[in-house]
Amino acid sequence: MTTPFEPPAPPPLRPAPARPGRKLGPIAEELSSAHRAWLGPLRETYLTSGLTLNELSARVRLAKSKISELLRGIGLYPRWEIIFSLSRELKMPYWPLYRLWRQAALEAHKSREWVERCTEKSAVTTSHAAPPLDHRAFRELVESFYSLYAQVFLEDDQRDTAVSDTFDILWLRWNDALASPDTRTFAWNVLRSTVMARTPHVDGRPELGWAAFDTVALQSVIAAPDRVEQIAETLDLFKAMSSLPDHQLDVMVLRRLCGITPEDVSGLLGVPLATVRSDERHAVHFLESVICPPETEGNTA
Repeated sequence: MTTPFEPPAPPPLRPAPARPGRKLGPIAEELSSAHRAWLGPLRETYLTSGLTLNELSARVRLAKSKISELLRGIGLYPRWEIIFSLSRELKMPYWPLYRLWRQAALEAHKSREWVERCTEKSAVTTSHAAPPLDHRAFRELVESFYSLYAQVFLEDDQRDTAVSDTFDILWLRWNDALASPDTRTFAWNVLRSTVMARTPHVDGRPELGWAAFDTVALQSVIAAPDRVEQIAETLDLFKAMSSLPDHQLDVMVLRRLCGITPEDVSGLLGVPLATVRSDERHAVHFLESVICPPETEGNTA
């Protein structure tokens, strides 16, 4: 990535219109990350649409209570034709929404036969469609870097799913991304939340253990005893890294584990180069204090 992505001038932000009636309740806490991946954009689009549940119910011919449950992730996993009807009224792109819905259905242990039956009546809506041109350009610019970041936390299949889901979510929320203060930062936050939702956590912090076996340091060690010692030291380092603040952790992962230049990290995160260097400097200082604490002077008597 030789130059940072510069988004087009964003349209002015408009507050969500007020709507009468009872406020929509929160998303169910136990909802899976895959289900949240498509429900979040669908819900946000509804909340900013100005439509009421009564109006949406009349348009899609579905009970208001059922729509409310769907938008909260409560009840049975919804069939595609229902999601399609809602997305059509909310003017959302069908293809990325369908892919995210399908992924979540399979992870919810719905059979492929069930998925296919759900799409029989609306098969034409799931045909491949192209995202906006600037979305495609942005993806070409950052996708390889996103994969390197996700690889630190996830195994290959989970990495690929997380990155693919990220760009589908961005497609659904591309107008929001362009309207944000910085499209790069908006996109990075989507990637990070998508990766972290699939990452094992210990004591509330992401686990980086799998990345230990892909580091340059380990691959350069040939002797078995040295390799075992290096693995132990690296795992200790990664445990300490997981305690870093989120922004410092991201900088260290990109810089030290992915080997990305400070300039490219600045472009990926949408932050000044000075911020990247400051975060890295503070993170290194913290890790050195944890891994190699200063020796205390013993009694000389």
